[in-house]
Amino acid sequence: MAQVSSRGSRRWAACGRGALVAVCALAAVFNDVALQGRQIAAVMATALVCAATLLVPRLRWPAAPVVVTVATAWWGTLLLPMLAVVLYDLAVNRKARIAVGCAVAALGANLLGYRPTSLWTGQSYASTLLLPVLAVLVGLWLGSRRRLLLALAADVEHLGVEAQLREDAARVAERSRIAAEMHDVLAHRLSLIALHTGVLATKGDTLPAPVAERLALLRTTSVEALTDLRDVLGVLRDPEATPSGDALTPMIREVGELADEARAAGQHVQLITDGLPERAPTTHRLAVYRIVQEALTNARKHADGAPVTVRVDYRPPATLVEVTNPPGTPRTDTVGSGYGLVGLRERVTALGGHLNSGPAGGGAWRLAARIPHPAGSEQNGTRT
Repeated sequence: MAQVSSRGSRRWAACGRGALVAVCALAAVFNDVALQGRQIAAVMATALVCAATLLVPRLRWPAAPVVVTVATAWWGTLLLPMLAVVLYDLAVNRKARIAVGCAVAALGANLLGYRPTSLWTGQSYASTLLLPVLAVLVGLWLGSRRRLLLALAADVEHLGVEAQLREDAARVAERSRIAAEMHDVLAHRLSLIALHTGVLATKGDTLPAPVAERLALLRTTSVEALTDLRDVLGVLRDPEATPSGDALTPMIREVGELADEARAAGQHVQLITDGLPERAPTTHRLAVYRIVQEALTNARKHADGAPVTVRVDYRPPATLVEVTNPPGTPRTDTVGSGYGLVGLRERVTALGGHLNSGPAGGGAWRLAARIPHPAGSEQNGTRT
């Protein structure tokens, strides 16, 4: 869309330039100066040549300045408007010195030019000096403005590309985090299956043969599944990352522990929980943990000292989480990427849910998510 608009602007600019040059050429031919037949033909030919050099892009530099300067030096006022166009073009293209040189050369040489159309008659002093000066000044101003707009457009484009890359990086990082967490959870459970089946397999003498064979098959399958899981998801881990408390999954640390840590750090947190975490899928518990973690961090950054209310409902048919806080004092000693919500939205969307964040009235802020439980899960519990 922007390219189409730019092409249309250039087309209109070319049409306007062509009309201006045509008017200047006609003004040179149809003037009120008494000229003879040969002189009229010479002026017409000169005006046509000057117009061609001004309209053909390849001739605008350096042919147009030379031709129009020489023509103006001889014919004077007849071609002064075309000289103004040349001076404007030179000034726009950062050639102000050359523009001044052309103006001085044309005005100085015109002292020896055609006398009836000389620039130095008593009636034309004002236009002789004013028109070239205005052409140079307007050209310098419009050239600077054009370059400024191009620079601003390039900056906006670069910022847009950078923002898109940051969002993509945040999404990739969140997916990698999900893969790493699921690797930990599933690896733990598969390891337990392999361990228990291995223990039972050692008592194969006391078990029926079919049961012993099934146990051996189950143990082999669990070990192979564990290996495949590590091969597929393990490569998504950052090899340079070091384990930290933030990487622990809610299987070990629940939202309550996160709230306790925030209270210990001086943050006022009210946690309201409905339902048992065990009734929600593990992926939901991981998502809830990350949402609350991000919300508490943002509250500390942007509303320091404000109480935070956290509501979590694990009951079917959907896991609900809502974090709200009234306005507080923004902190200036914290620096963040600003793309935490992008990663959370990617995580929640991947689970089939949706995440909302924004003002909640009165200067408060609200972060909420709804993640539906998988089809066929337990439907007990009620909503209020």
